[in-house]
Amino acid sequence: MTKYLYLFRGGDSRRENSSPEEMQDHMQKWGTWMQGLAEKGTLVDGLPLAKEGRVLSKDGNTETDGPFAEGVEIVGGYLIVNASDMANATEIAKGCPIFEHEGTLEIREMLSM
Repeated sequence: MTKYLYLFRGGDSRRENSSPEEMQDHMQKWGTWMQGLAEKGTLVDGLPLAKEGRVLSKDGNTETDGPFAEGVEIVGGYLIVNASDMANATEIAKGCPIFEHEGTLEIREMLSM
């Protein structure tokens, strides 16, 4: 098995307009999807990320608050999954609840060093 990284972007603006009940329902879908991945041994790790952060540049000597990318480009969370190949990782990702809020999911193979 190969490890793949799922990067979740966008969907925040639509989710922010949800009622508390809609938000709870959506989060339940995330929990169910991730629990299913865990039960199959597919899920390795994953968490949401805070909106605030720090950006280092110029050899690490310049610090700024960030990230300052457009809302749809900000990485809001990640998962690491086990999959046999990119096609399998893509198929697994199709069940992700982020698509309900017009977010995107980027899939990247994790390479060994």
